[in-house]
Amino acid sequence: MAASARAAVVGFGPPAAAAPSQPLEYVNLGDSFSAGSGVFPIAPATVSQCWQSEQNFSHIIAQRLGYRLTDVSCGGAKTDDFYSPQHPGTRAQLEALTPSTELVTVMIGGNNNDTFGGAMTACIGAMLTHPGSPEPCKVMYGNSLTEPVETNTYPALVQALSDIHARSPRAHVIIAGYPNLLPSSGSCIPQIPIAPGDVPFMRDLQSTLNDAVRRAAQETGATFVDMSAVSEGRDGCKPVGQRWIEPMLFAAQPVPVHPNADGEQALATEMLKAIGERNAQTG
Repeated sequence: MAASARAAVVGFGPPAAAAPSQPLEYVNLGDSFSAGSGVFPIAPATVSQCWQSEQNFSHIIAQRLGYRLTDVSCGGAKTDDFYSPQHPGTRAQLEALTPSTELVTVMIGGNNNDTFGGAMTACIGAMLTHPGSPEPCKVMYGNSLTEPVETNTYPALVQALSDIHARSPRAHVIIAGYPNLLPSSGSCIPQIPIAPGDVPFMRDLQSTLNDAVRRAAQETGATFVDMSAVSEGRDGCKPVGQRWIEPMLFAAQPVPVHPNADGEQALATEMLKAIGERNAQTG
């Protein structure tokens, strides 16, 4: 057969089969807000102490986009748990990352220095020991609750995000701030029993933490998702159906002062926007 004839035969043959596309590799890291602790059902094959939900925002994102998810988020996690196992049966969270990881989502920082839990305990205790005082927690603790966020949490966040980028240099790294736990002012009693004057004091602490997250993202080239504005009016003092955060008392799930299913959906929605914007820029 002449070369031209052979070329004609080849040209009219069936097209070569396209290589099967692989799902995008996606890793979720972080604490109980990232794990969706308290939102049922619990993700199968996870360590029970982590309270990881199969309806947390990363599972919603992976299902929506068809990504292959590795979720190592765990309730109670600090940035230290990125580097060493938090519980028997867990691994250092950063070990989930590989050079081929293409998307990483994170929520972390609220447990560093016991920021959220410690402040909540301190302010509830201050109200109980100083009944009638308008802002006993602020009077007793002043800047001592916010200072560790600047001196300890912020550099830890910068280091953690830098190490994520080092392990997964191709990845789009998204870190979310925390949604509002409390309203900007007014009483939240009895749902969250702290003095009315300490409500803005606690909001200021959360704003300080969220700003540390934002600045760490900016410094390391990660994408920051701000949950403050979108969660206004969705705090733990609001009624069922309106709130994204469950209250301390009368919570509708076993882990109070954490996002409920609507809160995890809201986190997924905002992160999906960030993913879409990035894909539009790079596509």
